[in-house]
Amino acid sequence: MSDAAVLLWGVASLLGTAVLAIAVSRTPGSGTRLVYGLTLGISAAALLVLAGRVLEDPVTPSTAVLPVGLPWIGAHFRLDALSTFFLVVIDFGGAMASLYGLGYGSHEPSPHRVLPFFPAFLAGMNLVVLADDAFTFLLSWEFMSLSSWALVIVHHRERENARAGYIYLVMASFGTLALLLAFGLLSGPGGNYTFEAMRAAGPTPLVATFVLALMLLGAGSKAGLVPLHVWLPLAHPAAPSHVSALMSGVMTKVAVYGFIRVIFDLLGEPTWWSSIIVLFFGGLTAVLGILYALMEKDLKRLLAYSTIENIGVIFVSLGLALAFKANAMPSAAALALTAALFHALNHSFFKSLLFFGAGAVLTATGERDMEKLGGLIHRMPQTSFVFLVGCVAISSLPPFNGFVSEWLAFQAVLQSPDLPQWGLKVMVPAVGGLLALSAALAAACFVKAFGITFLGRPRSSAVEHAHDADRYSLAAMFILAVLCLLAGILPGLVIDGLSPVTLSLIGSRMPVQMAQPWLSIVPIAASRSSYNGLLVFVFIAISASAAVYVIHRFASHALRRGPAWGCGFADGVAGSQYTGVSFAQPIRRVFGTFVFRATERVEMPAPGETRPARFNLEVHDVIWETLYLPIGKALDFATDHLNHLQFLTIRRYLTLVFLFLIVLLLVLALWP
Repeated sequence: MSDAAVLLWGVASLLGTAVLAIAVSRTPGSGTRLVYGLTLGISAAALLVLAGRVLEDPVTPSTAVLPVGLPWIGAHFRLDALSTFFLVVIDFGGAMASLYGLGYGSHEPSPHRVLPFFPAFLAGMNLVVLADDAFTFLLSWEFMSLSSWALVIVHHRERENARAGYIYLVMASFGTLALLLAFGLLSGPGGNYTFEAMRAAGPTPLVATFVLALMLLGAGSKAGLVPLHVWLPLAHPAAPSHVSALMSGVMTKVAVYGFIRVIFDLLGEPTWWSSIIVLFFGGLTAVLGILYALMEKDLKRLLAYSTIENIGVIFVSLGLALAFKANAMPSAAALALTAALFHALNHSFFKSLLFFGAGAVLTATGERDMEKLGGLIHRMPQTSFVFLVGCVAISSLPPFNGFVSEWLAFQAVLQSPDLPQWGLKVMVPAVGGLLALSAALAAACFVKAFGITFLGRPRSSAVEHAHDADRYSLAAMFILAVLCLLAGILPGLVIDGLSPVTLSLIGSRMPVQMAQPWLSIVPIAASRSSYNGLLVFVFIAISASAAVYVIHRFASHALRRGPAWGCGFADGVAGSQYTGVSFAQPIRRVFGTFVFRATERVEMPAPGETRPARFNLEVHDVIWETLYLPIGKALDFATDHLNHLQFLTIRRYLTLVFLFLIVLLLVLALWP
C-alpha cells in the first residue's frame, strides 16, 4: 500500500471520529477525552508515516486514485515533497491542538458543537494537501472552510461571533470562486482537471497572469493577505482557543500551500513582473498586519492580526523566489523559497503556542481584554514562561526559530543587486525595508502583549482567582516552546529537510547545512554570511549566568525594599500602571493618521473644577470602511430595490426568462 493510501486511511479515520463524536459529545468528560485522544493518535500515526517517508524517499511521488468524484476521472491524490512538508505542519499542529484539547476541552460549555467538527476540520486540511486534481482540491477546500466555519460559530448566540461567522463564510465563498476560475483557466479547452495534465499544458502568458491574480484572491483571502484579511481578526478569536491555533497556525499554511502548488508547480516558468505583485502585497500585509496588532487590546485579536504580518513575511519570500526563478538564479530562488517554508513551519510553532497561552489565560480569568489583566506571572508562572518563549520567537529574536527564517529572508533580499530588471532592483530593497520595519514593530507588539498581560499588578478582580493551566495544556505548550528553541539553535536540520521541496520546485537547493563546521548555516557561501544559533544560545546562556553570579556574589547582601514608582501617585493603585493603549500611543501618533485615521480628544477641566479629565480615542479600519462597507451598502440597496421581483406573476417570470435567453443567444452569436 502506498504512503498516499495510508494517509487516506488516516483521513477516513478522522471522518469516522467526527461521526463518533456526534454520539459521544454530550457525554461530559469521557466523550471529550475520547475524541481528542483519537485525533491525537491518528495525527501522531500520520506523522510517523511522513517521518518515514522523509528519511527514506521524499522525492518519488506516491499516488492513489479513488473511484469517486467526477465521472471517468475519479479522485486523484498525490504525496510528493511539497505535500509531505505541509502535511507535517498540519498533522503536528493537529496533534498539539488535540493534546491541548484534552485539558482545555473540559472547560468548553458546548462540546457537542465542537467535537464533531474538530476531526472533520483536520480531515479537510489533509485532503486539500493530498488532492491531485482540481475537483478534489476544491471539494476538500470547501469542506475545510465549512467545518472551520462551524467551529467559528460555536458560541453563535454572541452577536460578534455570529457576525464573524457570516463574514468568514462570505470571504470563504469568494475565495473558492476565485480558485474555481483559476483551475478553469488552467484546465483549458480540453477540461482535464488533473494536476498532471495542467503541468503538461503550459498556459499562455495572458492565462498565467489571470491565474496569478485569481490565486492571490483565492489563496490570499484564506491566508489573510491585505486587503482580503478582514475575516481573520473576527473569526480566529471567536473560535475556541485550540481551534484558533489550528486556524491561525495551520489553516493559513494550507492557503500558502495552494498558492505554491499552483504558481510554482502547475503554472510553469514565472515572469519577473509577476514577482513584483506578490512582493507588493506581501510587504503591505506585513506592515499593516503588525500595526493593526499594536492597536489591539484584545489578546486573541492581537494574535490574529499578528498572523497577517507573518503571512506577509511568507509572501515576500515567495515573491523573491519568483523573481530569482524568473531570472535563472536558482541558488537565490532556493534560498528565498526555503525562507518562506521555514517561516511557515516556525509560525505554526509559535503562533499555536501563543494561542494556547491566550486560551489558558481566558480559561483562568474569563478575560481577553489585556487592560483587565496584569500580574498573571505570579498566578500562572508556567503559562507565563512558555508565553514569553512564544513572544521572543515571534519577535524574531535569537536564539529562537523566528530569527532564523527572517534572517534567511533578509539574506535573499541582499541578493537583489544581481537582478537585471530595474523594477526589481528598486522594489526588493523597498520591501526589505518594510520587512525590517515589521520586525521592529513585532518586537514592540509582543513586549506590550506579555508586559500588559503578565507583568505589573492585577488591573481587575478577574485575575484574583487565576491559576495555571492543566497538565495536558501545559504539555502541549512546553513541547512547542522546546521546538521553537531547537529549530532556532539547529536550523540546519530543518533547512536540509526542506531541500527536496526546493529541488522539486526550483531545481536547486541551499548548500548542505549539516556538513558545515560548528553547525553553522550558510545561505549562499561562507564568505558572504553565516549564522550559528547554537553558539549564540551558548553565549547568551553563559553571559546571563555570569551576570547573575556576579550580581549575587559581589553586590550588597543587604535586602533593601522600597515603594515602586507610582507615576506621581502617592498610592500604588493598579490604575496608575501603563496600559496597552498608552504603550501603543507613540506608534499610533506616527502611523495613525494615515493608517487608522486615529483621532485623540482630551477634555481637561479648568483649575478648581472637580469633574474628571476625559480622554477619547477613535481608531478606524480604513480598509473595511473604504472597501467593504460600500460594497455591503450597494448590495443592501440592490436587494431592497430588487425585492419586488419575487412577487411577479408567472407571465412576467416567463417574459424575463425569454429576454435573458435572447441576450445569451446574441452573446454566443457575436462571440469571436
